[in-house]
Order: sequence, then structure tokens, then C-alpha cells
Amino acid sequence: MKLNNHSIWTVLICLMLIVACNPDSRKTLNEEVENKPNILFLFADDQRSSTINALGNSEVITPNLDQLVKEGTTFVNTYIMGAMNGAVCSPSRAMVMTGRYLFNLDPTGQTIDPAFVTVPKTLEKAGYHNYHVGKWHNGRDAFSRSFTDGGKIFFGGMHSHYGAPNWEYNAEKKYDDTTQNPLSSKHSSELYADAAIDFLESYDGEYPFYMNVSFRAPHDPREMPQAYLDMYDDIDVQVPQNFMTEHPFDNGELDIRDEWLAAHPRTSSEVVANIKAYYAMITHLDEHIGRILKTLEDKGLADNTIVVFSSDNGLAVGQHGLMGKQNLYEHSIKVPLIFKGPGIEAGEKVEALTYLQDLYPTFCDYAAINTPATVEGKSLKPSLSRSTNFNRESMFFAYKNFQRAARNDRWKIIKYNVEGKMKTQLFDLDNDPFETINLAEKEDYKEQLDLMEELLAEEMRLNNDKAKLGEPNWGVPVLPAWKDKNDPKAVERLRKMAQEERKMRGYGS
Repeated sequence: MKLNNHSIWTVLICLMLIVACNPDSRKTLNEEVENKPNILFLFADDQRSSTINALGNSEVITPNLDQLVKEGTTFVNTYIMGAMNGAVCSPSRAMVMTGRYLFNLDPTGQTIDPAFVTVPKTLEKAGYHNYHVGKWHNGRDAFSRSFTDGGKIFFGGMHSHYGAPNWEYNAEKKYDDTTQNPLSSKHSSELYADAAIDFLESYDGEYPFYMNVSFRAPHDPREMPQAYLDMYDDIDVQVPQNFMTEHPFDNGELDIRDEWLAAHPRTSSEVVANIKAYYAMITHLDEHIGRILKTLEDKGLADNTIVVFSSDNGLAVGQHGLMGKQNLYEHSIKVPLIFKGPGIEAGEKVEALTYLQDLYPTFCDYAAINTPATVEGKSLKPSLSRSTNFNRESMFFAYKNFQRAARNDRWKIIKYNVEGKMKTQLFDLDNDPFETINLAEKEDYKEQLDLMEELLAEEMRLNNDKAKLGEPNWGVPVLPAWKDKNDPKAVERLRKMAQEERKMRGYGS
């Protein structure tokens, strides 16, 4: 039977009336959304994996993160993939938002291609109310495409933790001087926690929420209320096992803002002072994370909320003679990752090799929706629910065109290409987790080195890396050093900030 236009409209109206008049149908549709868990994503800035007391660092004070570890599941081998620019956190955050690998998006993170639907937008389509608090480092257009609500939004990379510009969500996508909030005297961690708490306290439960709480701590400048620094007066903080006064060779990015935070050669006293300030910022952040989690409990939301804590990258703070994150050592590419929530085992630790990109499909799995085809990460939900063991046999890392690395369950290779000079490192992570013994030049390990060079070349191919290890200068353009590509006035301003930071720690003139 062929229906004319009038008949088609009649049928559609009848169907709409049936649904409208059937409360059970409405209830079924509502329950489908209501039964989805909330997702609370707490994201630190520059917090390396080894900075949580419950995970083995007795020097740092983190009671609230310790409680998360106790009540949840921790992935102890979680990594970022790297960056093609000095602001490592920018592509790291873009990879979280898109679930894509480094060379399959803008590897500087300054933009996100509209073809890649971000995780909050995908969750929104599944009925989630998405809300962003704090730092966004991937361009204002990408933010406006991703979120439909938010508070105390900070656009950019670094700033003093006091008095930073911030905005409320603007439906007209207008984020300028006319819409900016008055500058706050609160520390950024407190300001962002307050915004997250305000959202939770006003949450009516009509739709599940995805809240992205993106802190700027413990990124420098290492500012925090003095009371938190005083907490470390009686703690015997030691220099790291891999402390060096200088990095033993040029890795391509030794003269960058992060590295200006301590003098050359490094001294143990100045490094310890920096570590204490770094830990104090983490302790201060931990307290405000605790405030958010307490509000979640008080509102009766904890039983149906997946809580995730992680960080956009790690930080050296004196290890290998470095202070920053523009390298491929474990301290700079390895980050914490903790899950807590319904169906997630308490007190578990998972050894699987994971990337931050794996968060996107994991969130989709918990929301019971299909992961977009553009997403390349792998869902961690099977490991969290113990249905199957998540497995990735190897991983790939890159920093600009100076450094490439790969690892498997035990071995790690790093290769350097700086002004035509090549350098290779091979580490046995099982027996040398601090990467202090380079086995690449030892004859007994030549076979293992050959295997790891093959693995690295294959990972580079699979990840669409244009560099070719066998070609002069790897066959790719030499990317300028950070200080040579940025505005000289901005570089000078950041150099002065680093000098002030040293003075605050009692060093420099």
C-alpha cells in the first residue's frame, strides 16, 4: 500500500499521541537516561605518577587520593604519548578529548579538528549534561563545540594561581573582556573546587552528568598557602635516586622555561626545595579534591558516579638533571590513573599498559553508548569489571623531532636526534625503574637492543610518524627550540617568572 503525504502525517501524529499518552513509554525512556552513571573527571596538571602516598611515596601527603586508591582501582602503567611542542599538556589534553593518537590530530594540541567529536559532545548525545571547570588548552572554538555548560573556565596554559582570568559558560561563545569574571583572590585549586561543588549542590538529577574538573596545580608557579609548605618542614624529603647535576647530553630542549626553575648545575638543596613546593601544591590540591568528593557523598551521588583521577603529564623536578616534562623518561610521561565507582573493585592495581586516550572509550562503555569510529583508544572497562584482562603489548612516545621512544612489558628504548647527533638509551624497567643504567652500548644487550629498535620502527610506522630512523636527521624537518619560536617578549616574561620562583624558594638573586 502506498501512503500519500496526508496519510504519512496521520500515522506520525498517531504514534506521537500513543507515546505521549503512555506513561510507561515515557518512564522507559527516562529510566534509560537516569540509570546511566554520572562521570566526574578530576584532572591535575603536571602531576607525575609517583606523587601519591598510597602508591608508594611516603614523603607526599595525599589523604584524599589515598582514599581513592583504597576504594578504587589504579592503573599503574598509564602514559601520555608525547607532544610536538614544549607545552606538552596541550596535545595531551587533546588526545584525552578525542581519544586519538598523537600524529592523528594536531600534535601541538592548539586546535581540535571538528571532524573529531569530543568526549563531552558524545556523552551529551547520550543524554548527559556536560560541565567544564578550570583549564582548557585546546582553543576556544573546540571548547564551544564540546561543552554546553561550565564555570570558572580558564583558557590557556600557565598563569599565577591567583588572579587568573576566568569565564562562566557563554552560549554565544563570547569569551572576552566584556564577559570575563572579576579576578579572584582565591588560589586556582580552591576556585575550581568551589565551582565543581556549586554544580553538585545544585544538581537536580534529571540527567546524568559528565563534569570535567581541570585543575592547574601542581603546575608552576609553585604557589600555595604557606601552611601547606610548612607541612613539609619535618619531612625528610630526599633527592631522587636518579638525581643528576646536569643531563648527560643535549636532548634537544634543555633551554626552556621549565628548566629555568633551578640553576645549572643542579644542586641537591635546590632540587629538594622544589620537590617540597611541588608536594605542597599536591597536598593543597588533594584537600580541594577531598571537598569535591565529600560533596558528592553528602548529595547521595557517590553510589552512581564514576570518579576518575589523572594528570596531563608528569614532571622531572630534578630527575636526570631535568626540571620539566619535555623528555620521554618515565617521570615525565607516566601519570596516575584511578577509578572509583559502582562495579569497580576496591584496592586493585592493574599492570596493563594504558594511554590517557583510553579514557574516551571507557567513558562511552560506562554510558552504554557506541564509541565513535574516530576514537583510537581502548576501553578499560573490561579490566575494571574484571570481565577480561585489558592488554597492550607495547607503547610509543615522541617529543618533537628530537626524541622517539617505545616500551614493552619490560624494556624501553629512547632515541635522540639533535643537530645531527644520534644517541640511544636502552633501559630494563623491571630492574632499573629510575632509568639510570643505559644498556645500549653493552655488548651483552645487543640482541635486545636490536629487538627494541625494530619495535620502535614498527610503532613509528603504525602511529603515522613521518620520521624514519635510518634516514639523515630522520627525514623530517628540525623543529625550532621552544625559546626560538615564541615571541621574545613572552619568553622574557616567563624567564622573569622563573627567576621570581627561584627567589621564592630562596635561590637566585
